[in-house]
Amino acid sequence: MTPRKRLRIALIAGETSGDQLGGALIDALRLRFPTADFAGIGGPEMVAAGLDAWHRADVLAVMGLVEVLRHLPRLLRLRIHVRQRILQWQPDIFIGIDAPDFNLGLERNLRRAGIRTVHYVSPSVWAWREQRAAKIGESADRVLCLFPMEPAIYARHGVDARFVGHPLADRFALASDRGAARRELGIAADAKVLALLPGSRLSEIQRLAEPFIGAAMACRQSLSELVLIAPMASAACRSEFEQQLKTQAGAISVRCLDGQSHLAMVAADVVLVASGTAALEVMLAKRPMIVAYKIAPLSYWIVRTFGLLKSAVVSLPNFLAGTRIVPELLQNECRADTLAAALLPLLKDPAAGKAQTIAFEKLHLLLRGGGAESAASAVAELIDTATH
Repeated sequence: MTPRKRLRIALIAGETSGDQLGGALIDALRLRFPTADFAGIGGPEMVAAGLDAWHRADVLAVMGLVEVLRHLPRLLRLRIHVRQRILQWQPDIFIGIDAPDFNLGLERNLRRAGIRTVHYVSPSVWAWREQRAAKIGESADRVLCLFPMEPAIYARHGVDARFVGHPLADRFALASDRGAARRELGIAADAKVLALLPGSRLSEIQRLAEPFIGAAMACRQSLSELVLIAPMASAACRSEFEQQLKTQAGAISVRCLDGQSHLAMVAADVVLVASGTAALEVMLAKRPMIVAYKIAPLSYWIVRTFGLLKSAVVSLPNFLAGTRIVPELLQNECRADTLAAALLPLLKDPAAGKAQTIAFEKLHLLLRGGGAESAASAVAELIDTATH
């Protein structure tokens, strides 16, 4: 059989952060394999980098145990369809980017069919049952880890895992320029600015908009000149958030931005942020923050009742630091009054957040490991072994 001349790389990413990783990875892989074809599931950044998108990434954007169960039949049908299409396309390698509920089962099937597989972004084995590392090794020939403590966990289970650095650690400057960000957004240099980041999923906006807006209103009552900005991840998120503003805020003005979350973080004095990748981004922007989050009550009950969460903290800055440097207000504590009480000391006294920002500087350096370039090198190694 004559070998195919053009390399084929299949990728699947399931949300905004995965799309960002995938777009950068495709760009880095194209430098090594200029004629390669890329296909699968991805968002706008992956498409811009050259992905032939069979489906858009938002078909996988489901969060929480109960929410996943509700969408499970559709997701299972989609996975069967995508698996068949990948097997027909016969890529040289498959890269599942995050979305472990969808990708790991798919990777396992593809690996059994003889396709090399990579899982990019380790699930949180440090927080959610370490023994899953061995199961992940059944799905992936190689796991690409964003955090330096993760490969050692996989090594205990005989799994090939590489720390490739977090690409966001390279995207953010070690010293962020607040003045430049404010000029770009048209915000006065001497303004006091609170940024609200209630999540990138519509379900997160539906849960978090009310307490976030309520907290912003309370802070504005105490600081009348406070500037409020809220970057929105999508048009749907913006629509939902603005509807909540109309219902709740009255005359309180919150400036919504389309995207521009990094710019908003850098421009801010303090950030109220949903737990997740955004908290890591705020850390890299070196801005004091309060982390808040809510999941469906049944999901939370399952997590607590069955001891699924092994870590005492949920936000990445706190886990990386090994201590609670950032306040976390979760579930019943995620209320307007408690959020405002945590935010106001940071807004009123710049020194109050100094311990956070000093720790953030050290963690930023820890996370630098090459990002997309390192990930592309790890993928290229597997491609070379598979094609020679």
